[in-house]
Amino acid sequence: MNIILFENHELGKPLSRRDERTIHLVKILHKKPGDTFEAGVLDGHKGTGRIESLRLDGSLTFSLELPELPPPRLSLRLAVGFPRPIQLRRILRDLSNLGLLAVDLLGTELGEKSYRDTKLLSDGGARAALIEGAVQARDTRLPELSVYPRLDTWLMERPWDKTFTSAPQSIPPAPLLIAADNVRPEGSMSHLSALGRPLVMAVGSERGWSDAERDALEKAGFLRLSLGDRCLRTETACLAAAVLAMEKIGALS
Repeated sequence: MNIILFENHELGKPLSRRDERTIHLVKILHKKPGDTFEAGVLDGHKGTGRIESLRLDGSLTFSLELPELPPPRLSLRLAVGFPRPIQLRRILRDLSNLGLLAVDLLGTELGEKSYRDTKLLSDGGARAALIEGAVQARDTRLPELSVYPRLDTWLMERPWDKTFTSAPQSIPPAPLLIAADNVRPEGSMSHLSALGRPLVMAVGSERGWSDAERDALEKAGFLRLSLGDRCLRTETACLAAAVLAMEKIGALS
């Protein structure tokens, strides 16, 4: 763990000896009372934690000093057709690690419908994966995670219009809408320029987009751009698209 994160409701309460954070601090880092560690509150500030005591039952009491703001979120929203559940966990972890603003899961025409029934979305597994990514990045905030039954629902609701807002006295730049697609693309991500603009990326499921979905994306204003000549796994395509988008909006400079 690169940062120990706490929920608001955990503040002022001891961590049990079986809590993975207690195990990491005591067994892995060999911390003892009086020692400090990097800490933060989910969706809040970050700073330093201090172990106050190790109780006889193995539980740990702590105090926090959190003067720092978390790192800024990227102006980047990524949608992906439902992947295999084992891939979904890794995708959510890695996109959270990169600092994306939002992740949308989409039902697609060529996607496997059974993937949408994953228990990760109901048993806390998805949130745990997002937290794991934030911990690695020393962040306290998680991407907004949303689920849409179909691509056309997502296109109709246009959640990015609500995401990318600014102060009333200024006019926010319109987000650039990109769909990753290697089938008859309109161009390549390598030629894209998006400095200073928010970016919305859509990545299809394992078998890509249907022709009807391509038409719907184009009608909604999405540019279909290639990620290269190779057919990529969903999780690889998500990371490649996200990192390329980060470079285009200037997040890597």
